Amino acid sequence: MLNSTVKYLHLSPSSDLPVLEGLRQFKAVIVVEADVHETVMWDTSRWLIESGCMYALAWGKDCDQWREAIDDAAQEAVNYEEVPEAQRVFVTAHEDEDLEEAFWFAQHRAIHPAHELNTTLILHLADIPRREELEELYHTA
Repeated sequence: MLNSTVKYLHLSPSSDLPVLEGLRQFKAVIVVEADVHETVMWDTSRWLIESGCMYALAWGKDCDQWREAIDDAAQEAVNYEEVPEAQRVFVTAHEDEDLEEAFWFAQHRAIHPAHELNTTLILHLADIPRREELEELYHTA
């Protein structure tokens, strides 16, 4: 986790997806605490892949469906063709874990074999932001 940067982005279920400036090849921890419509899940998954997410960890409500949506978005982005390891997007779901465990995994085990992912985006899908709390939880995991 040397030279790593953590960014926090809160989105409510009805938020528009912003342009992720300054991110290229990054890791994302998707913390889902709100009910998200399936079309929003798919749009968000495509947006993450288009923005350069190379490793996604889903935690919270429907995290296994999030894993599937992100994995499918990554395959869709390459027209379901076989891709070299350098272009592969890794996706995990952490449904039976505490958030601290998912954050620990993001820091210590979520490694891309071809890229150093020095930026982690905490994408918080919730009605109310909790930036300070989630950043502190991430740093102490």
